[in-house]
Amino acid sequence: AATAGVALAVALWGVAPAAAKVLAKVNGVEITDEDLAIARADLEERMPRELQGPARDKALLDNLIVAKVVAQKAEAEKISANPEFARKLAYLRDKLLTETYLGKLGEAANTDANIQKTYDEVAKTQKPEPEVHASHILVPTEEEAKKALERVKGGEDFAKVATEVSKDPGSKGGDLGWFTKDRMVPEFAEAAFKLEKPGQLSEPVKSQFGWHVIKLEEKRMKEFPKLDQVRDQVVRYVVQKAEGDEVVKLRD
Repeated sequence: AATAGVALAVALWGVAPAAAKVLAKVNGVEITDEDLAIARADLEERMPRELQGPARDKALLDNLIVAKVVAQKAEAEKISANPEFARKLAYLRDKLLTETYLGKLGEAANTDANIQKTYDEVAKTQKPEPEVHASHILVPTEEEAKKALERVKGGEDFAKVATEVSKDPGSKGGDLGWFTKDRMVPEFAEAAFKLEKPGQLSEPVKSQFGWHVIKLEEKRMKEFPKLDQVRDQVVRYVVQKAEGDEVVKLRD
């Protein structure tokens, strides 16, 4: 299939591209499907979401027709001869040239080899680190923390007690999910990472937020994500770096 594809590409190399399809004429000036493609790229994000498919293209074509009619009238009124118009046109021309040039650099950089190389360079600097999944109960005083701990040690469900007394609205049933040590305040992190077995409880711990009772849910070593999990982020970085490096070089 690959060989056939190459042969087809070679066979078509000398063939002229298909003529653009004319969609409308405005006072003899043609609007083609290629013009529509440009308008789609420029305006689609601002189009109403309820407009989809043929209806969306019809709205874009209507927009092109109106723009052409108005532009023709503006030309007849000699608007383009205005010095302010010329300055704005020059600005927009520079903007389009810049976007097109940098866009081509970004496309050229967006290769599987470059993406893999960039990922490998970052991945080799990242070492596995401990990560815990924990829940907590947060209350204003040490006395309240001791009472909550006694309830859990007495057999009550940790999540139930957390729902009833915890002052942390951001953790449902006290669940904080997975986190590394550097993501939590030092006192809390120290206590959480000292816990060793799932289900183990901490003694009341004081932090700037109040008093915590912590329950270890799970513990693991956090590994750097695989390329297929972060490919989109790597592509964005590769493209932005290629464009940014060129800008810096040209400015220098």
